[in-house]
Amino acid sequence: MNIIPYNNLGKANYGWLNAHYHFSFSRYYNPDRMGFGPLRVVNDDIVAAGKGFDPHGHDNMEIITYVRKGAISHKDSHGNVGRTEAGDVQVMSAGSGVVHSEYNLEDEDTQLYQIWIMPDKLDVSPAWAQMKFPKEPVDDHLTLVVSGNPDDQALHIHQDAAIYAGRLEAGTVLRHVSEKPSYILASDGKMTINGNLITKGDAAEVDEPEALVIEALEPSEVLIIEVPYNDR
Repeated sequence: MNIIPYNNLGKANYGWLNAHYHFSFSRYYNPDRMGFGPLRVVNDDIVAAGKGFDPHGHDNMEIITYVRKGAISHKDSHGNVGRTEAGDVQVMSAGSGVVHSEYNLEDEDTQLYQIWIMPDKLDVSPAWAQMKFPKEPVDDHLTLVVSGNPDDQALHIHQDAAIYAGRLEAGTVLRHVSEKPSYILASDGKMTINGNLITKGDAAEVDEPEALVIEALEPSEVLIIEVPYNDR
């Protein structure tokens, strides 16, 4: 398990956006941090109240937004409009091309993870969806929020990947069996994973499928991004 401390992430502060980059992105370039398999972007963003990302284009990328605090409002060139609140998730399959904007229309800062995963199919029809998920702390399993399997009760992406998430009360111990290499995000709190300490903002890379024992040392939130071996 490779631990990536929050303080070692790439940094950029544009005033309206305070960003921490897990992988090379925008003005931050680190040849040793180019991605994790098809996982290409994990940005830990704080978007100032009343600010946001002006309309811009994407293609052939699965873009997942996990809102941690506040809310983000989406609008795109295919007529999709929505507001995603803390603890909920939105997915945009950019496919053959889409122009979108993401604004924080709230009166408080919004904190979110922006996650980009390379698709396994090119030039699909662009799509957008959001889903509300239970906010109650979990005690025996994490919630599947994003999946490459369209039969799962989760948001669908065009890649054989999965994202699990959950809030844990202090003292909770649960076991998660990862079927693929995993990129783990400590969204909040303090926890150990297989005995390794990670705290809010940190990440961990696990290169092989592995049973993960997660123990929350204080109220915590964790995301596990499982991705296939291709491109590794």
